[in-house]
Amino acid sequence: MKRIALVNQRYGLEVNGGSEYYTRLLAEKLALDYEVEVLTTKAVSYDTWQNSYSCDEEMIHGVLVRRFPVEKTRNVLKQKASGKLMSKFGLRGKALNRAWVDAQGPYVPQLLKYIDENAGNYDVFVFITYLYYTTVWGMPKVSGKSVFIPTAHDEFCIYFDCYRELFHMPKAIIYLTEEERDFVRDLFHNGQVPHTVAGVGIDVPKDVKDGRFREKYKVDRPFLIYTGRVDENKGCEEMFRFFMNYRKENPEMDLVVMGQAFMDIPKAEGIHYLGFVPEEDKFDGIKAAKALWLPSQFESLSISVLEAMALGKPVIVNGQCEVLKGHCVKSGGGVFYMGYGGFLDGMGRLYGKDYEKLCRNAKEYIQEYFTWEKILDKVGAMIEIP
Repeated sequence: MKRIALVNQRYGLEVNGGSEYYTRLLAEKLALDYEVEVLTTKAVSYDTWQNSYSCDEEMIHGVLVRRFPVEKTRNVLKQKASGKLMSKFGLRGKALNRAWVDAQGPYVPQLLKYIDENAGNYDVFVFITYLYYTTVWGMPKVSGKSVFIPTAHDEFCIYFDCYRELFHMPKAIIYLTEEERDFVRDLFHNGQVPHTVAGVGIDVPKDVKDGRFREKYKVDRPFLIYTGRVDENKGCEEMFRFFMNYRKENPEMDLVVMGQAFMDIPKAEGIHYLGFVPEEDKFDGIKAAKALWLPSQFESLSISVLEAMALGKPVIVNGQCEVLKGHCVKSGGGVFYMGYGGFLDGMGRLYGKDYEKLCRNAKEYIQEYFTWEKILDKVGAMIEIP
């Protein structure tokens, strides 16, 4: 049985983040066929990288997790300064690139040392997310036995020179969507690297009850739901602004927001901020919602969108994100918008005669493309490349 290490910047039941949640799902599924370990940090929050876990090792749902301490908290000033210098004087320059990555973090040299000293004890290393220190400096140590899941999208830092070599380095790349693959190949011209497109399998609990959610949280009116990190970088400031404008003319509609907050939540009529909630409540809430709203411009997959569709709920998403727009176009189970006028048009569709069709199309899309059986076949093929 092959021994596989998955490397991600954060990992745990308490961790709120798309690539981190994806990593946990993938690790637990791969553990059925491989000896799987996770190499990660002791941090829970990405904004500071402060060490929150005390133990060096723990078992989570049958997967061994090895944790390494972050030795420097996130240096936002240094990160911004080095980023501005790279933008102004050119993206090349190893010293500037290293300074930016180290400041971005999480700065975990002990994790890199572990990879160095134990490379021969693993058959494959799977690095998830291109952005962070753990991948930028970890993958070069074991490039010949690395599988890369970049979760890439069009953001300013992907153009920094420190990332260019990464996309030519591994033995295989797993993209989450066709849109991500096309973007990366156009940018890095790395078509020679073996690759596949394999998203994520979507499992939803059998016991999902919308009434249970409404009773627990006292939400009586129709509502849209947002789940995930509450952050300006996720488009949440615009989401709140659009909602408050919309509600002036549509006071019967509420907005439910779940997830850890990294910004101030407006104290406005109709906004229900629930914080970080149990998985049962998340699925119950999605089932009770009119639709799931994702305002982010930068997504490489979006598990929350796929979970909503699996429950037969349509989505309303920011059309500036090609991946989210692609889910809507390919499925016929969601609507996308550009600006506030487009959002109003999208809400009109959700309240129109095609709503039930949107619900059916959403569920069929997941059943066709996002089952674990199909996903694991593709992932396994990349792992097995010599």
